[in-house]
Amino acid sequence: MSDAYEREQQNNALLSGLSSKVSALRSVTIDIHDHARDHDTIDHSNEVFSSFSSNLKGSASRLTRMAKQGDTVAVLKVAGICIGVVLFFYILIGWIF
Repeated sequence: MSDAYEREQQNNALLSGLSSKVSALRSVTIDIHDHARDHDTIDHSNEVFSSFSSNLKGSASRLTRMAKQGDTVAVLKVAGICIGVVLFFYILIGWIF
C-alpha cells in the first residue's frame, strides 16, 4: 500500500511539473502571436505612410505644374484654402487650450 501511495505522489509531482511547462508554453505562444500581430500592424502603418507620401508627392507635382502654367486663380484658391486650414487649426487649438 505504501508503494502505491509513493507512486501516486510521484505521478502528482510529475503532473504538476508538466502542467507548469504547458502553462509556460502557452504563455510563449501567446507572446509570439501578439508580437506577430504587432508586426503586421507596423507593416500596415508603413504601407499607409508610403501611400500618403506618394499621394503628397503627386499633389505637390500637380501644384507645381499648375503654378508653372500661370493659372493664378487656381494658385490663389489653393493658397486661400491652406491659409484657411491653418487659421482653423490655430483657432481650434486656442479654443481647446
